[in-house]
Amino acid sequence: MKVLMLNGSPNKQGCTFTALTEVAKELEKQEIESEIMDLGKVAIRDCIGCKACRKLDCKCVFDDDIVNVIIGKAKECDGFIFGSPVYYSHASGRLLSVLDRVFYAGSAAFYHKPGAAVVSARRAGTSASLDDINKYFAFAQMPMVPSTYWNNVHGNTAEQTAADLEGLQTMRNLAKNMAWMLKCFEAGKKQGIEAPAAERGNQTNFIR
Repeated sequence: MKVLMLNGSPNKQGCTFTALTEVAKELEKQEIESEIMDLGKVAIRDCIGCKACRKLDCKCVFDDDIVNVIIGKAKECDGFIFGSPVYYSHASGRLLSVLDRVFYAGSAAFYHKPGAAVVSARRAGTSASLDDINKYFAFAQMPMVPSTYWNNVHGNTAEQTAADLEGLQTMRNLAKNMAWMLKCFEAGKKQGIEAPAAERGNQTNFIR
């Protein structure tokens, strides 16, 4: 079993990375493989709503950045953690641009797989940022993995984040719950319990 983690910060080894690394350490103890993907500093397109992905096989029409790489990896992974710094009380625009396209084009790769959001902040804005990310899980029928507090860490540098003992404890508990959930799902599959098939087709427009 494997968990894919996205570092939505342009800083490769900053506060968000520090939090995700703590999750990765605990997942390893729980015998769960993990990978942290950095979104980097290069420009990433927004979704333009062209709907061309509907004619493709779980791919975005723009194939010159990290989005289709993430979708490809998602098909082979069992759980997901999306990490972001807090900017003006919301998740990073970089991460949101990626997730808009990843889920619009490749949501089938995520259905019914556990997911969690992790955010880092100097001080405030974490709950609003978590809400930004959690919406993607809800629309893809993904169980959200909890911890023992909000899934956030505090600090203005990686060193300060590493000193947030409660925050790091929250990351470890998140990892334990992710591992437990993945193992429960795997046990259920072995017993013949399959994910439910969702109803589709009905769309009610407010303006007719």
